[in-house]
Amino acid sequence: MKSANHPPSTIHHPPLADDPRRYLDPLTLAKVRSLELKARLVVEGYLSGMHKSPYHGFSVEFSQHREYVPGDDIKHIDWKVYGRTGRFYLKQYEEETNLICWILLDVSESMKYGSLADGMNKYDYACTAAAALAYLVLHQADSIGFVTFDTQIRSFLKPSSQPSHLKTMVNFMNLGVGREKSLMAPLFHDMAERVKRRAIVFLLSDMFDEISDILAGFKHLRHKGHEVVLWHIMDPAELTFPFQEATLFRGLEQYPELLTDPRSLRESYLDQVNGFLHDLKRGCREQNIDYVPLKTDTPLNVALSSYLAHRMMRSK
Repeated sequence: MKSANHPPSTIHHPPLADDPRRYLDPLTLAKVRSLELKARLVVEGYLSGMHKSPYHGFSVEFSQHREYVPGDDIKHIDWKVYGRTGRFYLKQYEEETNLICWILLDVSESMKYGSLADGMNKYDYACTAAAALAYLVLHQADSIGFVTFDTQIRSFLKPSSQPSHLKTMVNFMNLGVGREKSLMAPLFHDMAERVKRRAIVFLLSDMFDEISDILAGFKHLRHKGHEVVLWHIMDPAELTFPFQEATLFRGLEQYPELLTDPRSLRESYLDQVNGFLHDLKRGCREQNIDYVPLKTDTPLNVALSSYLAHRMMRSK
């Protein structure tokens, strides 16, 4: 939905289109930097960090003993236990591991809609949120992967914990949106099979797709053991439909233009939107997926810090 009376706007006007600082809002980054992002699911990995691994190695924190078998390294024998029991036991330790986080960013045409003359459109809001999340993950020495998509995957960055990874992500963000629809089911099924290590998958999208396809894709990701968090980006006009005068709605994602009296459409439009949101929230709840509504008129630093603080408290 895009009104001729409400042209979209951007965050600001950077001097260069590929300026890596474009989506790094200092206020948002400052608010979320001190918050820990912890997985609710056990994650895999081998780098040092703050997250426990399900695998037993020989490092960091003592976990349990197991009996010695020929071929084991004798330097891990617990001689105190041998002195008490006369039997050889090895010390096992719980290995520390890093979090793997994926960001899936919708670059379909509908994401460029924005009704706020002095605010962000949906895409800029989503990019700023994605950059803040990536900054947080990298700050705590965890790994971030990044995907942009519409009807297909447009960019794909494997997870990395290198700080320079954020600049590469922002360069992809600066490519902007295309003219395609969003088609999520193939993306979710592809990611579920491609991503072998358990991860947190953050989806940033306005969710303009078929609800049955979306939920089927979510189910595949959850079946593979991934935690899924949906950051649902919407413009306030999409939720309230405030238009009063005869308006020319410019079609996005290959829809035609429509000149109409919006007052005659408002009730049925809101019924459709509210029905879709109800089904989406219920589907997320049934699959234990975090549903986080983000409106583009909400200060991003407030929305992100509130969610991450809630997440941190829940994981304790």
